[in-house]
Amino acid sequence: MSEQSFLTKMLTETALTRRSFLKWSAALGGTAALAGGVRAGLKAVEKASAASEGEWITAACWHNCGGRCLLKAHVVDGVVTRIKSDDFSEENDNMTQLKACTRGHAKRQQIFGADRLKYPMKRKNWEPGGGKKELRGKDEWVRISWDEALDIVASETKRIKETYGNKAILSPVGNGALNLSAWPVGRMLSLYGGFTAIWGTTSWGALPLPGNRMQGVDVGGVHDRMSVRQSKLIVLWGANPVWSSAGNPTYHYMIAKKAGAKFIVVDPFYTPTAATLADQWIPCRPSTDAALLIGMAYHMITNGLQDQEFLDKYTVGFDADHMPEGADPKENFKDYVLGTFDGIPKTPEWASEICGTPADLIRSFAEEVSITKPTAFITGYAPARTNRGEQFIQAFYTVGWMTGNVGEPGAMVGVSCKERAGDTGPLAPALVYAGDPGVPAVENPICNYGFPGPPASATDWHGFVWNEAWEAVVTGEFTASVRGKQPCDIRMIWNIGDMSSLNQLPNVNQGIEAFRKVEFVVSADSYLTTPCKYADVVLPVTTMWERWGGIMNSNTYHSSRRDIFIYHRQITEPLFEAKDDIWIEAEIGKRLGLDPKVIDPVPYKQMVFNMLAGAQVVKEDGLEFENLLTITADDIARLGVDGTPQQGRITYKELEEKGLYQVPRKPGDKLGLIYFEDFRKDPVANPLNTKTGKLQIHSQSLADDVTDYGWTKLPPIPQYIPPPEGVEATRDGEFPLQLYSIHYMRRSHSTYDSVPWLREAFPQELFMNNLDAEARGLKTGDMVLITSPHGKALRPVFVTPRIMPGVVTMGEGAWVERDDETGIDKAGATNSLNGTNPCGQGVQPWNTNIAQVTRWEGQPLLPDAQWPQRVVFGKDA
Repeated sequence: MSEQSFLTKMLTETALTRRSFLKWSAALGGTAALAGGVRAGLKAVEKASAASEGEWITAACWHNCGGRCLLKAHVVDGVVTRIKSDDFSEENDNMTQLKACTRGHAKRQQIFGADRLKYPMKRKNWEPGGGKKELRGKDEWVRISWDEALDIVASETKRIKETYGNKAILSPVGNGALNLSAWPVGRMLSLYGGFTAIWGTTSWGALPLPGNRMQGVDVGGVHDRMSVRQSKLIVLWGANPVWSSAGNPTYHYMIAKKAGAKFIVVDPFYTPTAATLADQWIPCRPSTDAALLIGMAYHMITNGLQDQEFLDKYTVGFDADHMPEGADPKENFKDYVLGTFDGIPKTPEWASEICGTPADLIRSFAEEVSITKPTAFITGYAPARTNRGEQFIQAFYTVGWMTGNVGEPGAMVGVSCKERAGDTGPLAPALVYAGDPGVPAVENPICNYGFPGPPASATDWHGFVWNEAWEAVVTGEFTASVRGKQPCDIRMIWNIGDMSSLNQLPNVNQGIEAFRKVEFVVSADSYLTTPCKYADVVLPVTTMWERWGGIMNSNTYHSSRRDIFIYHRQITEPLFEAKDDIWIEAEIGKRLGLDPKVIDPVPYKQMVFNMLAGAQVVKEDGLEFENLLTITADDIARLGVDGTPQQGRITYKELEEKGLYQVPRKPGDKLGLIYFEDFRKDPVANPLNTKTGKLQIHSQSLADDVTDYGWTKLPPIPQYIPPPEGVEATRDGEFPLQLYSIHYMRRSHSTYDSVPWLREAFPQELFMNNLDAEARGLKTGDMVLITSPHGKALRPVFVTPRIMPGVVTMGEGAWVERDDETGIDKAGATNSLNGTNPCGQGVQPWNTNIAQVTRWEGQPLLPDAQWPQRVVFGKDA
């Protein structure tokens, strides 16, 4: 399509936004709205608006990085001219500005990108029942009206339900409850009889069940930042907040470093976090962390470095004299480490052979964490996203508890990553939180479990773990925990409210096969993401910038702090013909005979207002809460909502203008959080929520539950058992490298991957050690073919000594671009290389993979920033 045709369509065929785009066209200088001219066009906007006052409006930065920082959009006459972050909040060691990262500052390019989905479309060769299903992913698109699109989706949904039943409909969305943006998704399908859902631990990996059974908290143990800064030693195990959640977390750790803390970072990669914070880097191969920890335990035990008094009083399972009732005394951790019964002492040399960490470094590391008090022993999520990840969690908690660093200021063992890195964990109670939006949940009668999944003993569900979903569609059976293998027959994939499942679930190649097998696929998004590309019908959805407003804090979108509350507002009118997804669900439901007022019972504006009016903030005593907002009758009338005037800490007008409220914090206040503080003071009066009331190094219920899920057998104490596709599997020669995936600055998972600015700044490269590169005759910039047992991908290589020999890594989330003839993914999506490998409690082992890397002798790829965006209009029907 020519540039003139593009502009003609933009300016004449978009009734909903014609006026806005006329303004944009004038400001951008016509063709600057095209992907190739975005940079020049945005500079023209800034120049044209320099003399205009405009308004700074708080904008949503809502994606799943964990930062969710403050973003401000400068809007002049309906046009966004500039972006900035928090430049008004107080900033000192106790309070800090909520600064957005590179991704946040690229939000304008994303929202107004030329690749926005503009109209409803269907595949040219689609017919009821599927048509030429093999063309999904490469068919032409035909533009259709909203009425036709909704009629098609409703008709196919009805046909599939009446022919095969509700279980034939697979949807990765929620179960009729509120998603993180306070938006009810999945309600229509639940009200229509339900659907086969997808469940799993996703980001948390193997963390929830061991946390629950061993300490009584699924994911926790790390105190708030006021306590973290009292630590003398901070160990960050598999955590890289500088890249993964680039808002406040690194700043929190910097304050602790300023206060005198030493940092040790354990990771296969000398990460930007290690470069920023670490006094020492401990290299450890992926999926071998349990071996490193057990080797540390051996040195601690044989040198009397463990805090035996703490272990005797607060734990069970460490030695034969302190076992849970009914447990075999031989199943104690100490005897396993010493090799008393299996004849294999788990020495640092034993561990080094597995994990690649030098034995002397294991010893010195063990000594340092044993003798330094207080120590913060903190893990991220990544080491738990491994096959047999539960054994890492078991070992991590156990070795941490052996140091006695529990329940005291600066002394902690636990999980702090992503949204709360450096400031508690994801389940810590909020100091300020939003009210109830007023939308009743609707249960999915077929599978009402989502994250992290059903109990192992439950039988009242029909659904797939994330990484078995595509295999289930293709093979017609799935694993149903204690029920074993069960039959299934999926005929429809429903991706309205989806999280880019085809791109983000393991084994994309099998996923494409699944998408091409079923009779109908519908996807809705703001861009032609991978699930949209392989759909039959695609529906354009608004972004949060096009909706009335919303709230980000720790009980809606997990924010980077438990003491902040962000209220963002609408930035622009809906672009082209994009609609809100709840409107889409209601319209489809209406066509199926459902009451749209049940699907969408509360207007969105009212829902957000309910959350504002019900917002609570903690008082200085740390015990009671009060209204956050004073809301007047004039406020209610101006907003056009139903409500009652109320008194609160700050006015609605102040929050509307600033967009941010922070609870004042200072050392010694009564708002801090120290996990297990009461338990440490008196374990009898304050037992934990575990079977014994103590910290459980031995947990038979954990072992039984993991076994009941049907994929993995787990001992009740920490042990190292080689996982499939672990380092041991690299030694047969075919796939000699370990491959794991990282969160990367270019994206938040898959979000932002289409933004040219970020593609230019952060190319999708394969990181490889210089020794491995030299052995293959490779240098930085060379194009390589990455091959795994599950797929192939092309990428340029980046050679560096910062990653361990024998290990390679790439950022996860690149948008798949698979060549069907060769099966090669040119984008380097890590899920093109990952296998399904379900394990444990329903863990997605993204970081346990093996691969080979060779020089690519074919046509080299263009740099990522020069790839054309997925700009589609659809031919007229």
